Amino acid sequence: MYQSSKPVIKTSSSIDNINASPVLTNTLIIIMSIACGLTVANLYYIQPLLADIAKTFHVNQLSIGYAATLTQIGYAVGMIFILPLGDIKEKRNLIVIMLLLSIISLMSMFFSTNIYVLTISSFAVGFTSIIPQLIIPLAAQLSNPDKRGQTIGKIMSGLLIGILLSRTVSGILGGYLGWRAVYLIAAIMMFSLMLILRKLIPLCKPVSDIKYTKLLKSLVHLIKTEPILREASINGALMFAAFSAFWTSLIFLLESSQYNMGAEAAGLLGLVGISGALAAPIVGKIADKRGSRFAIGICIIIVIISYGLFYLLGFKMWGLILGIILLDLGVQSCNVSNQARVHALNEKTRNRLNTIYMVSFFLGGALGSFLGSYSYSHFGWYGVCTFGMITQILALVIHNARKNK
Repeated sequence: MYQSSKPVIKTSSSIDNINASPVLTNTLIIIMSIACGLTVANLYYIQPLLADIAKTFHVNQLSIGYAATLTQIGYAVGMIFILPLGDIKEKRNLIVIMLLLSIISLMSMFFSTNIYVLTISSFAVGFTSIIPQLIIPLAAQLSNPDKRGQTIGKIMSGLLIGILLSRTVSGILGGYLGWRAVYLIAAIMMFSLMLILRKLIPLCKPVSDIKYTKLLKSLVHLIKTEPILREASINGALMFAAFSAFWTSLIFLLESSQYNMGAEAAGLLGLVGISGALAAPIVGKIADKRGSRFAIGICIIIVIISYGLFYLLGFKMWGLILGIILLDLGVQSCNVSNQARVHALNEKTRNRLNTIYMVSFFLGGALGSFLGSYSYSHFGWYGVCTFGMITQILALVIHNARKNK
């Protein structure tokens, strides 16, 4: 079926026999994790750099907040129109093409001459950085059903570490070399990754011959007929809104008179949240044993506690650090549990199910980025904390509205 000396990836017709021929090896999982981490990092380089970029183009906090918002909107739009192609196109070539486009968008950020070019480029960076969401459904497809949560957790660990380290790398490099250098280095990394993945990721033929227009229309049908998908999507959006609101506004808090710090500090604080990424496989096991819904309820409570700490102790570094640990642990673990629920719904529509969930997830993040900047600009740090707390109260209400698994 496949002409390759590399690991053979089966189509959906042979997934039922996956136990007889395990194709998702530990090596392949590591490759997928690294690829997810490096590509998703492009979305978050901008967050510790917002204040420096604002100074370069002489704009205020709210105006530069649009750039961070459009990065995540671009990601959501890219998922709507690109991710469904994973069901009808060969995945490796699709990934390589998206990496090439990512290089172009990152270089556009590097050469930006004004805030308008930078804002458009930010959207393009988001649009072209959807590679992790092509990889995750593939990993779920190749997993044994009773280990799907663990597999997703392992892949997500790479992705989440990429998210968190991106802020650290961006903050430190931006502090010493300037914000433009961050995007030049990112483009070089994407070029290297494009060459590596072209060699290491095996060919995977499409599993469906449905027309692209029908593929997009089927997304609406899935939303209407899958209540668990709707719940997970809304829940995920609210969680990521709280996450993005914090990380977008953090740099402004650190540069205030309370801390008098800069991009380097914001980047280093990203390292604190790695605990959430490391916990992802553990939460995946809990989801496999106790049910994903149980794990999600615990995660929401953890994020509520984190925002309580930000509100009461946000102006003390130790309180900020403790809150970050809990925030990243809660949000990232909730995402793993939500994805385990979504990927278990239907093998044949897994890419489209993932599209709907992740679009909602990142639209929530875009809203959080915007409202985080808006809240800080108009109401200060306590405004950000109030917004984050409101999102989690809504998430808890929605979570408890349905008792069935």
